[in-house]
Amino acid sequence: MGLGSVADVSLAEARKKAELCRTSLREKKIDPIEAKRQKEAMEKQEAALEKIRQEAETMTFEKCALDYIEAHRSGWSSAKHSAQWESTLRTYAFPVLGNMPVAAIEVAHLEKVLRPIWTTKTETATRVRERIERVLSYATTRKYREGANPALWKDNLEHALPPKAKGVRVEHHAAMPFQDVAKFMVMLRQQEGTAARCLEFVILTACRTGEAMGATWEEINLDTLTWTIPATRMKGGVEHRVPLSKSAVIILKNMLIIRQSDFVFPGGKIGRPFSNMALLMVLRRMGHGDLTVHGFRSTFRDWAAETTNHANEVVEMALAHTIANSVEAAYRRGELFDKRRQLMDDWNNFINSPLLGMAK
Repeated sequence: MGLGSVADVSLAEARKKAELCRTSLREKKIDPIEAKRQKEAMEKQEAALEKIRQEAETMTFEKCALDYIEAHRSGWSSAKHSAQWESTLRTYAFPVLGNMPVAAIEVAHLEKVLRPIWTTKTETATRVRERIERVLSYATTRKYREGANPALWKDNLEHALPPKAKGVRVEHHAAMPFQDVAKFMVMLRQQEGTAARCLEFVILTACRTGEAMGATWEEINLDTLTWTIPATRMKGGVEHRVPLSKSAVIILKNMLIIRQSDFVFPGGKIGRPFSNMALLMVLRRMGHGDLTVHGFRSTFRDWAAETTNHANEVVEMALAHTIANSVEAAYRRGELFDKRRQLMDDWNNFINSPLLGMAK
């Protein structure tokens, strides 16, 4: 057993240490080497626990939530799913819980988050509650907090909030009247930044927000003027081809000039797409904070139904809606791609119309 360097321990000290070790082994049956190892192990454990205690004191809900999202991102089905996670928490949870120590969150804080949206946006509120519950469970696992999870529903929040059956209302995505889209597009094109171009692209293609935010250059074919979204990124799990109008192509060509990554619309972090919040912020800057990005799909649907002769199935396929009727689905085998291209060209002409509301 080493007793220390000869430069630090004198011969007399070494003899004294050696005698203490022999006495411990002889009289107390304690192996001095094993005792030393156990002491070092305990010191390391105490240091680790102290580090966790210090982290728990400074770990905010926002940081913990972002850590959770990052840890689970690779296991989620799409970039859209992780974007929705972050977007809902930033919108509804972070304003109340964001800067709070995750260890200090209680039921009253959950009520403050959920009550304002429980009866008007019950579906969204339910998702927010479930996501907060998972983040807090993660925090418990990481030793950032102790005790029961205040976001649990059963025998907890169910007594503080109205039952879902009474609180649930149909949620409609706030949409712009189609008569106002052309004027809006003029204003949108005056906005600088990639987020504004992404929003413009979403409107022109009538796609879902996550589909545009996660678009990669590999999916774009400027020769055939086609954007092919793989099944893994589609809500219905089926590959979807989008015919690109002239205005959509112009956006893509301009983005290609300043290409920074594989994403067509790269986010602020290298190798990452935009979050849904970035597009919502564009709407807010333009004074349209009451609208949702998804609502422009409803705008497109209303325009097609009220001002064009395009068949309903063509419009539904352009929106990549799942066909609920199994008989209709069996007969509709084709993509109706040429008809959809004409539809998207008409939409492009409408929103670029100088008459601001008259379709060409």
